[in-house]
Amino acid sequence: MNYYNIYKLIKSEDLNHHGTLFAGRMAEWFVESCFISAANEYKHPENLVCVKIHELNFNTPVRKGDIINIQSKICLAGKTSLTVYGKVLRGDEDTILVDGYLTFVCIDENGNKMNHNIVLDEPNSNESLKIVAKAKSLKK
Repeated sequence: MNYYNIYKLIKSEDLNHHGTLFAGRMAEWFVESCFISAANEYKHPENLVCVKIHELNFNTPVRKGDIINIQSKICLAGKTSLTVYGKVLRGDEDTILVDGYLTFVCIDENGNKMNHNIVLDEPNSNESLKIVAKAKSLKK
């Protein structure tokens, strides 16, 4: 599965009192990107709810004027849950500024869990293997 990409320009209103990207703003964009990845694959966004932000790691400060690329993809599928990995890069650079994992659950109109019937391909790279292993460890 390929990454879904969202690009954002960091503006003055996105900054905290240190002059770097406010964590709350990043969290909002991150959750949105991960939701869109899950919704695009599942095709029924009305049945998806976020149940857990497992991690959101801020590795490098992001500053005004930076253009960031929020990439996300489903990395683990249970019967009713989808875990999405996301990472944030500066433009098209390889350095990961922010990364983390979120889990969404599929629910019916009454709020009951339901199967999503998504089957993921086996991981085919070292990066994918590491991401899946980490996602599995977070579910324990």
